Amino acid sequence: DPHSILLSASTARALFGEADPLGKLVRINADLDAKVTGVYEDLPRNTAFHEVKFLAPFDLWVSVNAWVKEQQWDNWFLEIYAQLPPGADGRRSDFDRVSAIIKDAELNQIRNLDGRQEQVARQPQIYLLPMDKWHLYGGYDLDDQGPVRMVWLVGLIGVFVLLLACINFMNLSTARSQKRAKEVGVRKAIGSGRGQLVRQFLTESFLVVMLAFGLALWLATYSLPWFNDLAAKQMRMPWANAYFWLISLGCILLTGFVAGSYPAFYLSSFQPVKVLKGTFRVGRLATVPRQVLVVVQFTVSVTLTISTLIVYRQIEHAKNRPVGYSREGLLLMEKKTADFNGKHEVLRSELQRTGVVYEVAQSRSSTTNMKGYNGGFSWKGKDLTPKHNPNPATQSVTAEYGKTVGWQFVAGRDFSRERTTDSSGLVINESFAKRMGLKNPVGEVVTWAPGWRKAQVFTILGVIKDMVVHSPYEPTIPMVFFLEDGYGWINIRLNPMVSTAEALPKIEAIFKKVVPSTPFDYQFADQGYSLKFASEERIGKLATFFASLAILISCLGLFGLASFTAEQRTKEIGIRKVLGATVVNLWQLLCNDFIYLITIAFVIAAPTAHYFLSGWLRNYEYRTEISWWIFAASGAGALVVTLLTVSYQAVKAALANPVKSLRTE
Repeated sequence: DPHSILLSASTARALFGEADPLGKLVRINADLDAKVTGVYEDLPRNTAFHEVKFLAPFDLWVSVNAWVKEQQWDNWFLEIYAQLPPGADGRRSDFDRVSAIIKDAELNQIRNLDGRQEQVARQPQIYLLPMDKWHLYGGYDLDDQGPVRMVWLVGLIGVFVLLLACINFMNLSTARSQKRAKEVGVRKAIGSGRGQLVRQFLTESFLVVMLAFGLALWLATYSLPWFNDLAAKQMRMPWANAYFWLISLGCILLTGFVAGSYPAFYLSSFQPVKVLKGTFRVGRLATVPRQVLVVVQFTVSVTLTISTLIVYRQIEHAKNRPVGYSREGLLLMEKKTADFNGKHEVLRSELQRTGVVYEVAQSRSSTTNMKGYNGGFSWKGKDLTPKHNPNPATQSVTAEYGKTVGWQFVAGRDFSRERTTDSSGLVINESFAKRMGLKNPVGEVVTWAPGWRKAQVFTILGVIKDMVVHSPYEPTIPMVFFLEDGYGWINIRLNPMVSTAEALPKIEAIFKKVVPSTPFDYQFADQGYSLKFASEERIGKLATFFASLAILISCLGLFGLASFTAEQRTKEIGIRKVLGATVVNLWQLLCNDFIYLITIAFVIAAPTAHYFLSGWLRNYEYRTEISWWIFAASGAGALVVTLLTVSYQAVKAALANPVKSLRTE
């Protein structure tokens, strides 16, 4: 039955409650009745179709969209799903079998369409995309890696942050070596072997990691709602997932070994004779590994800081980009029901009569996300090479669209209701004008034969500045606007002299009067445009969080290391103070070593960050420049944080009474 549908369980409950929905009629788009012939369980959230409310036969859609019958295989509006035979797993051989069935039919259709020679020149291809790759590995663009890059990036940053914590444990454990030297000497003297001592110190490390893991579970449980808001996810703690506990156990063992191995082998190497005689001293070379670890810590911290600044700079760069129209005070509404059909003029007149609306117009797509690419354009002197032969985004609008959104003309004029010949007129953007290769395209004749409608001759009326209707990080696309009524979005320009709070109730009242069956569901253009930055803003927030966490961990380790350094040099500080050293002199003495380490870390971090961030920025055609001040600010910030962290211990040691440290000498 082409007029039957299947409802999801939640949709059936919402429509019919506990009553049996089978055989009941459901009205779709205010003018189409379909019979419920089945109910299926809600699909899980980890599927691409979890938000689908109902499933209907393709014939039902065709019955209310006659234009579908005229479309060719090359229409990008639809997706084709192929069920492979049992045993097939998407290998190359399976790809060849499936593509051989449809490839010739597909490409022959394209080659037989007028005006599609440019697609043939681009060598269109057919390929399989397994469903389990959709989420992480992007869509049908072979160059699109999807969010898997972000997963790897966040995971890599998490590993680096964990490494910083391990470095802290190593540094503080080895810094306390002189305090545990006698313990090691006594244990060796009474028969403990080095292997036993290594196992003891590793056990201590594993116990610390186990306690930290318990605390981490508690923090993760209570911070997960906050993280879900930040990352726009709905994750839950996988308490019942065996893989989660196996991976956690592996992380505990690996972290415990990494954090405890160096201190264990270092401490167990002490010679008991020297330790028990009191002649054991920690040599200067013993501090070299600790210094290297401090450099690694701050290299990671400075790199993350630079990355955060560049991410936010890229976001601000795109936000400040001219968009070619006025977003403020522009209201967008999708015509979701057939109740709008034939009522545009009435709606426009009623809205303008309220005094809160300046102008109203229709467009096929949302102004902030226009869709619809078509080939088949030709004009005198057209270059047929693929580079100069783009498929522009075609957009049908009503005559007041340019006035409503605020087109900015660079040549020619807008559409006009008073000129009947404008029904065969075009308004193009600068990008398409440049691709045409004409000095003044206004008045030029263009033939459009897309293949799905009759060929028609148009005249170019005007050229507007490029509108940013897709990603603000990408180049503007060639666009063509033509007059046609009845498509899916309403654009409302509010009266700038009236507040939004006053305008919205009056607009809603008109909609309830003219299209009573349609919910008053709207969006401001500036809100819709801001959603284009959501992904990068999440990256920026995550980078800020991880950079702050990395700096905090580094500073905690630095603080502990500074305290042990000051403790080890207590007698030296006392002697210097007796000989006349000032507090400033002693502060410089203790800080110089750390300043030297931070300088080395910055020298490593700056080119590293530049290399990786340059690669990240290459993902965007419209991108910012990497300025020198970002590196200078990050380096200066790291230096200030280091001095503030070390200064407390340095000043405390410098102010100590030298008598206490020298009275036994």
